Amino acid sequence: QVQLVESGGGLVQAGGSLRLSCAASGRTFSDYAVAWFRQAPGKEREFVARVSGHGVYTRFADSVKGRFTISRDNAKSTVYLQMSSLKPEDTAVYYCAAARINSNNAAEYDYWGQGTQVTVSS
Repeated sequence: QVQLVESGGGLVQAGGSLRLSCAASGRTFSDYAVAWFRQAPGKEREFVARVSGHGVYTRFADSVKGRFTISRDNAKSTVYLQMSSLKPEDTAVYYCAAARINSNNAAEYDYWGQGTQVTVSS
């Protein structure tokens, strides 16, 4: 079992920045890829970014490429999503998830956090 807890969400103006954190407990953290997904009201959950177990490989959705970065500190069992140049369309509940494989597909992820709300005002 892996338990995930997100933090760092909030209200920010367009053009601003936020850093989300995903703190994990349980199994060996470096065995798991971690991804961020988001879900806006009335929309399906979508992939945002992911990082491999040792932090070497990252992938981003086209919509956030160049604005978001993802990193992890395995000593702290934490993954970070640094979001910059935020837009109103980034407003959503952001979830982190963990899996033993690297994937953009939410169905491949076994463990999920409870989500954190990000609201970007125009």
